Amino acid sequence: MSDSEDSGIFKISADLVPPAVIKPAGISEVDFDGLLSPPLKLHEDLKNGCGGQLWPAGMLLSKYMLRKHRDDLVGKEILELGAGGGLVGLAVALGCKTSTKIHITDQEPMFDLMKRNISLNNLDSKSEATIYDWGTPTPANLPSHPDIILAADCVYFEPAFPLLQETLKDLIGENTVCYFCFKKRRRADLHFMKVAKKLFDVKEIEDDPDKAKYSRESLFLYKITSKSR
Repeated sequence: MSDSEDSGIFKISADLVPPAVIKPAGISEVDFDGLLSPPLKLHEDLKNGCGGQLWPAGMLLSKYMLRKHRDDLVGKEILELGAGGGLVGLAVALGCKTSTKIHITDQEPMFDLMKRNISLNNLDSKSEATIYDWGTPTPANLPSHPDIILAADCVYFEPAFPLLQETLKDLIGENTVCYFCFKKRRRADLHFMKVAKKLFDVKEIEDDPDKAKYSRESLFLYKITSKSR
């Protein structure tokens, strides 16, 4: 078979495969099943990475915070890791009582999207976007040991697991509580939690009324604290 014939066969085969559906960029309004009024406006855009859209773990963690921590976050330093467009942090900023700026963080490709969503919801006085690469020193404008860490769908890329673990070790202080939510997509995801349990005190959250439902969808919600707490 000649190279040209071979190329032709593969071209035909590729033509027969339907292209992946890419969600178009646009603004979504999310009220988390009536928990947030007015709803959060979120510009979704995948052009700079998969963090630019809504994911199930982010929806779950947002709903949990709105249900269980709407009134007890005053005076707390709050930081979101791997925020993407800022779903969880901005839901908390919009729907919970807070008194300090919420720091939403991600890598540089998500920076403009985070800032756009802050402005879209008029939350410039209540939240701030920061570029934060896992495994690097904590940026100077962020609290060294925040009271609350929010992390949703941060477990999806296995090579980044050690970097995320290092960042959690940097950030989790004696009084820090990290709410950590993810969807299990592969066996390695649970290995991340196995390592986390050696480093921290890790407890699965049991008081969420949706737990039976989301457990069937391989979603997990944990509270992570320092072993010395």
